[in-house]
Amino acid sequence: MDGTSQSQPQPPEQTPTSLSPSAQLDLAITLALHNWPVLSLAVQSSWGGPTSADKRDWLCAAIAELFTDRPDTDAGDLEEVLLQVMNDEFDVVVDDESAGDVADRIIDLKGKIDKGDLEMVNKLWEDWKQREGKASSVGLFKRVETNDEDQETDEDEEEDGEDEDVEMEDAPATRPPREVIEPEVDEDGFTKVVGRRKR
Repeated sequence: MDGTSQSQPQPPEQTPTSLSPSAQLDLAITLALHNWPVLSLAVQSSWGGPTSADKRDWLCAAIAELFTDRPDTDAGDLEEVLLQVMNDEFDVVVDDESAGDVADRIIDLKGKIDKGDLEMVNKLWEDWKQREGKASSVGLFKRVETNDEDQETDEDEEEDGEDEDVEMEDAPATRPPREVIEPEVDEDGFTKVVGRRKR
């Protein structure tokens, strides 16, 4: 033996260019949401419960579907969706204007993809690969490809006359409404401060 190890053949380099346009948009949305610090912290801290990561994936798919159902969706509409999902699913009130920044970025990415300009998506993808490592990047890429295939299957089923309401099964279960706790006031007129329960 000469001491040199033989390297395993590497799979071909994956790039957004190899995806269909709808999958390119899915990837762009996914990367934009994964780069949103507030959402990343919510997922890492499981503020949305044990399915926090699944809720983020669901949000990515929901935004892509929003563009399909309502092509005129703008950054303002998208910001409202992001704020509502963060509040409803992760119990987080986002007041740092970052939701608006993420919405603007997604709208900008969509506009570029619609024109066939993948420079920004490629840059986000390269940054993601460097930061997260190859294994994580391949997993993310595969998930986007799989979602794209599932979407094509869903479209075929709809054309066959299937009921469209079936798609609602993909949405994460919503929590029951929270019980409102009335503040306790002692005889001196002071309001008792009650800490929030840890999940």
